[in-house]
Amino acid sequence: MLTLTSQELRDDVLAELDLDPQVDASRIGVAVQDGIVTLTGKIPTLSAKWAAEEAVGRVKGVRGIAQELEIDLSATHVRDDSDIARAAAEALAWDSALSSPVQVTVQDGRVTLRGDVAWHYQRAGAEQVVRRLVGVREIINLLTLRPSVSAGDIRAHIQRAFHRFAQFDANRIMIHIDGGTVTLTGSVPTWFERNRAWQAAWTVPGVAKVDNRITVG
Repeated sequence: MLTLTSQELRDDVLAELDLDPQVDASRIGVAVQDGIVTLTGKIPTLSAKWAAEEAVGRVKGVRGIAQELEIDLSATHVRDDSDIARAAAEALAWDSALSSPVQVTVQDGRVTLRGDVAWHYQRAGAEQVVRRLVGVREIINLLTLRPSVSAGDIRAHIQRAFHRFAQFDANRIMIHIDGGTVTLTGSVPTWFERNRAWQAAWTVPGVAKVDNRITVG
């Protein structure tokens, strides 16, 4: 397998960031060492921060990401905590994917979500809804999952989910189940495939936590 130099990988990362319309690549510093990409700089929104991380994760050769970007809100994006809390509560209340109420608290632009949901997609979706709101600097997602499938069925569900994803070889990934906690080990060629395995495990009902120990290389 062809190994990229740090400079080549940095060039690829910068090109991917530059192609993403959600990201202002000129405000982001990129350093690469041994396949680990460090992002620095100040960007105007939380959604842009996450978009930058997702863009880097798509680049072949990335083994890890150190996310050191800071949120530097422009004057037009600054909001009082009460305004952010009201907007977050209303946005979550209108989200048809959520079947249970979510409690929102805000301090210094940092939003904490609490409550119980049945599925991981609801937990992740609630965070995505709030992430797009103006004025949000950080999200602390404390939503918990209510297991709905016995632990004995989880492994088979995950294996079937893996085989539905064509991007990686499911046979290279080992699955350990401990109650509702899933630990993934093994090795895949790219960071993208590692992330897809993690996402596939979360699609299974009854999974309360995924510990992704898959290595890239």
